[in-house]
Amino acid sequence: MRAVIQRVARATSTPGGSIGPGLCVLVGVAEGDDAATAVRLADKIARLRIFENEEGKFDRSLLDTGGAALVVSQFTLLADTAKGNRPSFSGAARPEVAEPLYERVVEALRDLGIQVATGAFGARMAVELVNDGPVTIVLE
Repeated sequence: MRAVIQRVARATSTPGGSIGPGLCVLVGVAEGDDAATAVRLADKIARLRIFENEEGKFDRSLLDTGGAALVVSQFTLLADTAKGNRPSFSGAARPEVAEPLYERVVEALRDLGIQVATGAFGARMAVELVNDGPVTIVLE
C-alpha cells in the first residue's frame, strides 16, 4: 500500500464527504497487500506525529489532536513510469481486491476513534483541500 498524507485545515471529496482540520489521505492498494497491511497503514496514519505542539515542533498525532481523516482511494499512486511516458498501473490491485482493503483502512482508523469521511471508491471525484503547512508525507 502507498499513501499520500496531507495535513489540512479542511478537505472535501465530491462525491463523498468532508472534514475540518486533520488529514487528507490518498490510498493506493498494491498487488499482494492484505488486511494486516491495511491495519498497519491505518495505525501509522493515526500515530504519525505531524501536528505541531505548543513549541512549534512536530510532536502530535491525529489521535492527539482529535482531528479527522478524509480517506480517498487512488490507484494512480501505484503508477510505474520506468518505461516511457505512459504510466503502467499493473502493480495496482484489481478493484475487487482493492476495495475491501481500502475499506479495512477506513475501518481501522474508525476503530482507533478517528472521525473518518471517505470518497467514493472507483468514482471520478473532485477532491478539494486547504493544505496546512503545507505538510505532505508519503508512506509505503
